[in-house]
Amino acid sequence: MTAARITSPADHPQPGLRERKKIKTREAIRTATYALVKEQGYDATTIDQIAERAEVSPSTVFRYFPAKEDIVLTDEWDPILVQELRARPADEPWSETVRHVMVKALRMGIKDDLEVARLRTRLLVQVPAVRSRMMESMSVTGRMFSIAIGERTGLDPDGLEVRVYTMSLVGGLMQTSMYWAEHGHQDDFEALLVRSLDVLEHGLPQRKP
Repeated sequence: MTAARITSPADHPQPGLRERKKIKTREAIRTATYALVKEQGYDATTIDQIAERAEVSPSTVFRYFPAKEDIVLTDEWDPILVQELRARPADEPWSETVRHVMVKALRMGIKDDLEVARLRTRLLVQVPAVRSRMMESMSVTGRMFSIAIGERTGLDPDGLEVRVYTMSLVGGLMQTSMYWAEHGHQDDFEALLVRSLDVLEHGLPQRKP
């Protein structure tokens, strides 16, 4: 998930020079990591190799990403998705709001860079350390969404209902990504996402006869 392809200048102010340099460095580290993983596998790829390929120091890599797993998982989506959630019409049905935001997330992270999305989801399935780190990060994403949902609905963001719904949504997205990778990325991801949102909205489908 990368900031450079998420919004247009009309949507948000352009970042300053310092922030642009940070974005460029993050992208260089990510690009180096993805290339090395494709060449030699995730486990064989080291921070020193990533730093050399990205033309930065190992300490710079760690300054941007505390662990190798974070290079694969960290992105700039969450604040922008929360912003999208807050920007939807107040009288829009909640299910429509969620679908709008999630489909936008799909188009930002999957369709805009399909090759990277396939690599990331494949690592999520194949590498236990990446999957574990993803589960840790879900609590941070869930908290951001809980606050936005509380603002939108008037419900307590720390209340049980909001917490259960939010983590069901975040966990459902993770499981959808894993299912996509486990099935060789053959399915249309947007169709899988719609199915997942249908389950969250309506519950499990009836048992097939």
